[in-house]
Amino acid sequence: MPPTLASLVQHSALKLTVRAGADRLDTPVRWAHASELADPVPYMDGGELLLVTATNLDAENAESMRRYVRRLAGAGVAGVGFAVGVNYEEIPAALLDAAEEAGLPVLEVPRRTPFLAISKAVSAAIAADQYRAVTAGFEAQRELTKAALAGDGPADLLARLAVHVDGWAALYDTSGAVLAAAPDWAARRAARLTPDVERLRDRPAPASVVVGDSEDRVELQSLGTGRRARGALAVGTGAALGTAERYAVHSAVALLTLTTARSRSLQGAEQRLGAAVLRMLLAGQPDHARAVAGDLYGGLLDAPFRLLIAEAAAPAGFDLLTETMEAAAARSGEALLMVPEGERVVVLAADGGTAVAACASYAEAQDDRAPREGGAEDSDVVVGLSAPCGPIAVSAAYKQAEQALSVARRRGRALVEHEELAAGSVLPLLADDAVRAFADGMLRALYEHDAKGRGDLVASLRAWLSRHGQWDAAAADLGVHRHTLRYRMRRVEEILGRSLDDPDVRMELWLALKATEAAAPAEN
Repeated sequence: MPPTLASLVQHSALKLTVRAGADRLDTPVRWAHASELADPVPYMDGGELLLVTATNLDAENAESMRRYVRRLAGAGVAGVGFAVGVNYEEIPAALLDAAEEAGLPVLEVPRRTPFLAISKAVSAAIAADQYRAVTAGFEAQRELTKAALAGDGPADLLARLAVHVDGWAALYDTSGAVLAAAPDWAARRAARLTPDVERLRDRPAPASVVVGDSEDRVELQSLGTGRRARGALAVGTGAALGTAERYAVHSAVALLTLTTARSRSLQGAEQRLGAAVLRMLLAGQPDHARAVAGDLYGGLLDAPFRLLIAEAAAPAGFDLLTETMEAAAARSGEALLMVPEGERVVVLAADGGTAVAACASYAEAQDDRAPREGGAEDSDVVVGLSAPCGPIAVSAAYKQAEQALSVARRRGRALVEHEELAAGSVLPLLADDAVRAFADGMLRALYEHDAKGRGDLVASLRAWLSRHGQWDAAAADLGVHRHTLRYRMRRVEEILGRSLDDPDVRMELWLALKATEAAAPAEN
């Protein structure tokens, strides 16, 4: 803490005596300044202990002293140190009365205490306080750096920061959602500041703003150095930050910004891997794609997913959509494969997951916010969303998403799902005799194989196609090992003389199976 009038009075070498304002001795002293001017206020910053001998003051004139003291108090002077035994043997009553009336402390300075000694004492106390603040700041920086390097996420860093500022801290993502807070109770308080974080996000980084009041003061700091902020840090305290606390906050901002930049670099590498996986899926090579995907995207390929294509006329809207989806996926732990393609982006996201839901919510909010008459060219973002699919059907899903995107443009909507374009069914058409003949011809060899008791290839093919080529899920449906199912699918290819990697072949086989099922009741 900086020196106060009380600490100066307690300084044994100064021998100061309190003569007025005894209830205000906790006032901080920013400097000690000697001045004999009748009006020294123009040369004051506030917080000074003014040292006087009253050489140029009419110190025994009550009205003159009231004006003098009111000017000093209004300028924020911490107090007056009056030297006795120089021009006056004791402090004039007029000055003391005016000081008591204005609430301005007055200290009596004995003749044997030079003003220089008081100035040195104040200067030494200020230097000691600054040293303590800098030391505490460096200690906070070390602790925060250690927490950041631990790699356990931002929770530990925020917890240590909250202790250093004697308050609370919270981290926000680009959408304004709270990622972490410390202590735990601060999460609810931090969530109420999302609108302020959203406004801060629209300003070039770095940027900051203070919200709240003196008892609930919150400082928001943007994270990032680019055109757009990559997040925000909130620090809540009961008073303005001191020097040590300011060091801690600045260190936290720097560390979180570096973490964000490192995450963006890692994201770039993941994006390049995702592009390779997507190319293999579109080329009809699901096994190779799965091998390349590894642990990063392998989980995404193990369950039904959606393919979406998004494009935007306004880069800001495009960035916000992708950041919203990334944030939603990160919060839920979902894998998200996102590949830029020129002016648009291709995304694979879990069917029914939070990323797809976040995309739909973003599009709905955009439609509600800006009804358009001129079509999708006037919108920030346009999205086409495929039906659920698996690794073997990505090429078809890509076409579905492109068709849905084209319809979204024509209709002036932010998002269109492929299901909206395919609300009808082709199954009634499969009862046609020509279709049944095609189905019989295509599947005859498989039925003949099964009739000889050599395996259940037709049922295995149906299960594999219905599960979008997912080996584990289809094998579980059949109650066999996935290696058994793989062997059966190779036999199907050998018997038919056609590759199941070809999406047209898979489509024809599925229609043939459906035609056979549609004809079965009639035959009974």
